[in-house]
Amino acid sequence: MHDVLISQGLLAKAGERLAECIKPCRTIVVTDENVAPLYADTVMESLREAGFSPVLTVLPAGETTKCGSQYIALLETMAGAELTRSDLVVALGGGVIGDLAGFAAATYLRGIAVAQIPTTLLAAVDSSVGGKTAIDLAAGKNLVGAFHKPIRVVCDPSTLATLPPEQLAAGMAESIKYGVLFDRDLFAHLSHGAPADLTETVSRCVALKQGVVARDFTDRGERQLLNLGHTFGHAIEHCANFTILHGEAVAIGMCMAARAAVHLGIAKEDCTAAIRDALAAAHLPTETVYSAADLTAAALHDKKRAGGTIKLVLPVKIGQCVLHPFPVDRLGELMEEVCR
Repeated sequence: MHDVLISQGLLAKAGERLAECIKPCRTIVVTDENVAPLYADTVMESLREAGFSPVLTVLPAGETTKCGSQYIALLETMAGAELTRSDLVVALGGGVIGDLAGFAAATYLRGIAVAQIPTTLLAAVDSSVGGKTAIDLAAGKNLVGAFHKPIRVVCDPSTLATLPPEQLAAGMAESIKYGVLFDRDLFAHLSHGAPADLTETVSRCVALKQGVVARDFTDRGERQLLNLGHTFGHAIEHCANFTILHGEAVAIGMCMAARAAVHLGIAKEDCTAAIRDALAAAHLPTETVYSAADLTAAALHDKKRAGGTIKLVLPVKIGQCVLHPFPVDRLGELMEEVCR
């Protein structure tokens, strides 16, 4: 499993810590217009001090950047910078930058090294860890991607202090997700809103994800549990034309999954209220405004669909979830139930 370093003040030492994994080389730092003014200078200087030759590329912020045209443009930038197979891509930012830069690294010259430096809570606890990379298509989210492990994840929790409230809340949705999936104590810890110091939360979530990824890197079994809230959530994002944050959509999706578990007789305890209250305490939405018909149509493009079934992740109780293959021809009926 790849290294994940989590420590306050780590950003200024990023170059030094990456030089432990790869010989200093030509490097492209990929970030967005929100993150660049805050952290790009620190990371670029750190890389130069460690002997790297970094160039910076700044992309528009937001989910729409995770698209085919930006992907091709980034590859052209990498080629223009004359990156070779011994060089490095550094993804500095949230999940969009991590996914896009990671996918570009996975495919440029059939794969070069990538390092992840997450600056959002969502990226720190989830998308930077595990080696999944992707871009979106018009038909749906993350439909084109590759598994490509980062050589190292460098996470400085001090960057979370600059997050807008909605971005912090979005990361809390993914953090609460780990509690619902695997850890009742973590869920209880996060049920009253975001802790003042998130270092312990990030460390616990990363440890839980690393364990799952180590056992199922290519997402054929247990790792699919990490999609709790995502089948419904991705459908919401699609219906919203990505104007809703991923974590906000996952929050609503988790509430829908809890209701589905009760309706289908999967749940041993009805944890709908507990999940809803924990998400609400983190200032997250818990209900969808979209129709069951529209959500069903969007969900049918989900990458977790296999032929006539789609795998739902449903909570049995807080701390335990199961994979439940569900017939797609009954999805509309289920969506009607969980949207009520």
